[in-house]
Amino acid sequence: MRKRDRPLLPDTIAPSWLVVQLLGTAAVVVVLLTARESSAWIWAAYGVCGACWLGFVAASPRFPRVATVLLAVASVAPSIALGWAEDSSAIVLAVVTVSRFATLTEPSVAAILGVVGLDASLAAVTGLVAGASEPLVFGNVGVLLVLMLLGLNRRQYEVQAAQAAALLKQTKLAQSEHARAAALDERTRIAREIHDVLAHSLGALGIHLEVAEALLAEKSDVDGALGRVRLSRRLAADGLAEARDAVAALRSDVPSLAEALRLLADAHHDEVSYEVTGEQRPLPSAQVVSLVGVAREALTNAAKHASGRAVSLRLHFTPSEVRLRVWNELGDTVEDTGGFGLTGMRERLALAGGTLTAGPDDGRWTVEAVVRA
Repeated sequence: MRKRDRPLLPDTIAPSWLVVQLLGTAAVVVVLLTARESSAWIWAAYGVCGACWLGFVAASPRFPRVATVLLAVASVAPSIALGWAEDSSAIVLAVVTVSRFATLTEPSVAAILGVVGLDASLAAVTGLVAGASEPLVFGNVGVLLVLMLLGLNRRQYEVQAAQAAALLKQTKLAQSEHARAAALDERTRIAREIHDVLAHSLGALGIHLEVAEALLAEKSDVDGALGRVRLSRRLAADGLAEARDAVAALRSDVPSLAEALRLLADAHHDEVSYEVTGEQRPLPSAQVVSLVGVAREALTNAAKHASGRAVSLRLHFTPSEVRLRVWNELGDTVEDTGGFGLTGMRERLALAGGTLTAGPDDGRWTVEAVVRA
């Protein structure tokens, strides 16, 4: 496919204000070169107008207030000469200066109305004093007022464009700050996920290995050390599973909570009654990982302390919260052997904005986790 040809010229050759000032400068120079006046004071007014216009053009990029004052003076000078001018040079200079002054964004609207009002008043008074015809006098005044209105309309457009540019800049800055805050939050979440997984699993694993070493070195208790090693192996497997869940959540490919719990129930070596009620909805990954960890630990404890007995797992969605309950018939006394554990479950849920209760209830051991969502 043939690529679209690039335009030979850019869409914008120069800023509009620069074009206006170049054209205005050309008009002022042409008027000064072609004016036919016999009065020296009129030439002096034209000279003041031309000098102030050139000063305005030079000062406007860096000194806008000084440029505004110079342009106001440049508009007043030809207005004084309108009544006595022998040709159209005065009205041309007045048109150039007034039309440009009315578009400036530096002075207020009141200042523009005041300066152009002064120009119109001078044009009317000097015209009547000089004996010019009333149609000419009021025609000159009307031209100045119309140019003022057109200039104010253009000024409004430029003010709105500047406000839009400022708003866009602020929006980009806000988006940048929001992205930075989101990145910091994500780093904090990743650090919390890693800490929660590794601190509980590896900490408990290290303790049991130290106990196994002590049993072998001090008491030569092979059976006791072997039991600790087996327990350490289970803790390592549990920690690996939790780490995989955390990594999956951080990579945003963790399954839905209901699906993750179903996989846990299917993988449990005892039969698990699984039920989901309420209207399902997506949850934050931190809550998903926390609830899955609770279910895994509860099922692990059920397999250890109530092996072969019925286990039930229920996930219930309400408009304001999500409730996970795991219960089984009471077996041996439940002990927190490390790893995720009851303490780890409570801490993890607290970070995700949830709570945990666990204990015997009507002949069953019940673990219930609740998160606000």
